[in-house]
Amino acid sequence: MPLTPRPRVPRRIRAALLGSAVAVCLLAASAPPAPLGIGDRLFPYLGNPGYDVSSYDLDFTYSGDNGKPLQAVTTIDARTTRDLDRVNLDFAHGTVDSVEVDGLPAAFAEAGEDLVITPATPLPGHSRMRITVHHTSDPVPAKGRDGGWVRTADGLAMANQADVAHLVFPCNDHPSDKAMFTIRVTAPDGYTAVANGLPAGAHRDARGTTWTYRTRHPMATELTQVSIGRSAVLHRDGPHGLPVRDVVPTRDRDELEPWLAKTPGQIAWMESKVGPYPFETYGVLMASAATGFELETQTLSLFEKDLFTDPAYPKWYVESIMVHELSHQWFGDSVSPRVWSDLWLNEGHATWYEALYAEEKAGEPMEARMKAAYGVSDRWRASGGPPALPKPPEPGQKIGIFRANVYDGAALVLYALRQEIGRPAFERLERAWVRVHRDGTATTADFERLASQIAGRDLSGFFKAWLYGERTPPMPGHPDWKPTPAQTARTVKK
Repeated sequence: MPLTPRPRVPRRIRAALLGSAVAVCLLAASAPPAPLGIGDRLFPYLGNPGYDVSSYDLDFTYSGDNGKPLQAVTTIDARTTRDLDRVNLDFAHGTVDSVEVDGLPAAFAEAGEDLVITPATPLPGHSRMRITVHHTSDPVPAKGRDGGWVRTADGLAMANQADVAHLVFPCNDHPSDKAMFTIRVTAPDGYTAVANGLPAGAHRDARGTTWTYRTRHPMATELTQVSIGRSAVLHRDGPHGLPVRDVVPTRDRDELEPWLAKTPGQIAWMESKVGPYPFETYGVLMASAATGFELETQTLSLFEKDLFTDPAYPKWYVESIMVHELSHQWFGDSVSPRVWSDLWLNEGHATWYEALYAEEKAGEPMEARMKAAYGVSDRWRASGGPPALPKPPEPGQKIGIFRANVYDGAALVLYALRQEIGRPAFERLERAWVRVHRDGTATTADFERLASQIAGRDLSGFFKAWLYGERTPPMPGHPDWKPTPAQTARTVKK
């Protein structure tokens, strides 16, 4: 929940504290600012120790030119977990104009991709703090970096996974620290802004219109979404009256409507598999942009518009990709990874339900897809690492950690698990997983423990082999499945 602001500091005390800020900065100068991290194996400098964020308030002002920086104010409410004389935020690719901590000016400096803040007085442990940063947010990509703002044909969208939300706004950029969000966007007349969560008002003045959105569930920074464009927002009811809103280029709304109309039925199908939809709304953002991917931003999934208009993609395939991103709302968004090595839990499950939907709705056999994946699994493990021990991303590579080993390779683990414990136990596990860890974070070890509990036996040996082994174990129930020689391997379509 958002934290209550600290009481206002009396003016005479405020003046004394401002004077002491100089002394604090001089003391801090003896120890140069340094980037920190929480030690994630794949992204060691993501996240920061010493505090837990409760809420973000993001305020963006868009000029109408997606090649110019946005003016922005980011306000972070957090609780310290230890005494702090400095606070590190993840932030890069923007200019910081000023910083305040609890209403008082604070010194700041850059260190790597961190914004290092020195408050006027040290912050005691287990206390509330409010950090306000006035900054710019640059939509033009940094050299050698993908993600953050995505420039579309008529504006902007966001793609912050896995490690680039801090290219857009200052934050604790790691999924282990989820928080509530309020997002405000001011844009000129003719533009529409939509963000995660539900609308909380719109106000028009000389600058244009300011839209406000609020989440009702905590969210990881990498799942933040803001769409600014000449857009139409289409509304419909989902299961149980769930508000569904889709965002599309205005000129394309009629062409795209048949695809959008499928979402309520897809939500109902997912609920039949794993239980109630976990958030306050859902929708599809179809962007006129060439991203090379689709993305499960919380409550508003990002898609390339061309996925729906290019006749080269079979209808069943497009629908299964829609379900892939939808299923992430349970697996990855509501239940988020504690560390990025747990990514297989996100992508493996999304791929699983993508394939299951294609099997049930289009007659595309799950077994055939899994057998093909088994044939190439050893090579996926060699090139990308085992599913739960992925290799770190190469610097500057767009593909990052999102390799085949955490998609079909991880879905193959789930298929093996269903073969091992049986369909009824597997389906109970899936429902229990998203229920027990809703709105939280979870690890591979948590999944192993819950699976063993539901199966009624120790599955640690099974998971050790399937998740961490260099070679793919024999498939339960399919002793005839063998690795496919490289020269005849069939590619599994993504």
